[in-house]
Amino acid sequence: MQALDIMTTDVVSLRPDATVFEAATLLTRHHVSGVPVVDDTSAVVGILSEGDLLHRVETGTGKPQRSWLGEFLHSTRRLASEYLKENAVKVGDIMTSNVIYVSPKAELSEIAELLERHHIKRVPVLEQGRLVGIVSRANLIRALASAAHPDPAAVASDEAIQRDVLHALDGHRWAMAAENVVVKEGVVHFWGTVNSEEERKAILVAAERVSGVRGVEDHLGYPVVFTGM
Repeated sequence: MQALDIMTTDVVSLRPDATVFEAATLLTRHHVSGVPVVDDTSAVVGILSEGDLLHRVETGTGKPQRSWLGEFLHSTRRLASEYLKENAVKVGDIMTSNVIYVSPKAELSEIAELLERHHIKRVPVLEQGRLVGIVSRANLIRALASAAHPDPAAVASDEAIQRDVLHALDGHRWAMAAENVVVKEGVVHFWGTVNSEEERKAILVAAERVSGVRGVEDHLGYPVVFTGM
């Protein structure tokens, strides 16, 4: 799946000259935690999130006054930036201007990795520099919820299921040998030893995801350690 398959196309946005009070109202009204900021040509020039409105003088949530030493240890750039976040009235003065974005054809795996790496909750989708949608973590979760489930009426042979299970395990160092995977009437039986509970769970999950599997039976154990007399 790609960004265009799951993105929200009815995107609310702000202008850089909008006030922080208008921004707060927009976020509240539409139940979103962040919006893109666009110019007259619909080009994205920034992102405004709840975090940008967290510390404000109007609500008494500004950061406490630092000691003279604390002021000295921080750069003037950082101190000025904090002042802007707390006092600026225009969205353009507090938004994040270094915008991370994706194209409509970006794969979901790429988007998920991007959100996680940059610790962000949403990413705008741009086509030829123009905003066409937005993908949030919620969009990814909805994509998972709507993922197609295997047809329960479809019946696969035990041989086919075993082949697919072995394929799912292939390439993993914790995988089981073929002779330790037995399928009977759609139920996968695992025999042998594992070195950790994580290995056990990973093996079972690999089988559970295979289409046609009706159940998984765990006969796995841990290596027996013999100690000298």
